[in-house]
Amino acid sequence: MRTIIVKHTIQAPIERVFDRLADHALYDQFPGVRKSTLAKNGKSNKNGVGAIREIESGVAWFREEITAYQRPVRLDYVILRSFPPLRHGGSSVQLKKVGSATEVTWTSSVRLKVPLVGKLLTPLLAAQMAKSYKGCLKAIGRQLAV
Repeated sequence: MRTIIVKHTIQAPIERVFDRLADHALYDQFPGVRKSTLAKNGKSNKNGVGAIREIESGVAWFREEITAYQRPVRLDYVILRSFPPLRHGGSSVQLKKVGSATEVTWTSSVRLKVPLVGKLLTPLLAAQMAKSYKGCLKAIGRQLAV
């Protein structure tokens, strides 16, 4: 397993940042995301705990389940299925108010499940995922710029 940690500060209120991160319908506004759909509504909020979302990004796709939804400070998920196939130890997006800005820490643990070369390619996958997370957070910053 490889752990990815991305930290980024967004110059916007914590509630607005959380709402952007939690709303699957806005993911197609992030770099590299072609389509995002909600396959199953969450229990108390459509994008909350129990929600299952599907995200298409180039040749990759992910089916994720929301496992924690604590507006506006935390959103966790686990990848249920994906291409390329991954072993996913879970992801947590934690937000912290810092003055009028929001500090976001996105943590994820992954391993590529490809026979023979998966262990060798996992660091490349982790680097690409870190780049994607950073791109999403920068896009949110641009979208919420006052």
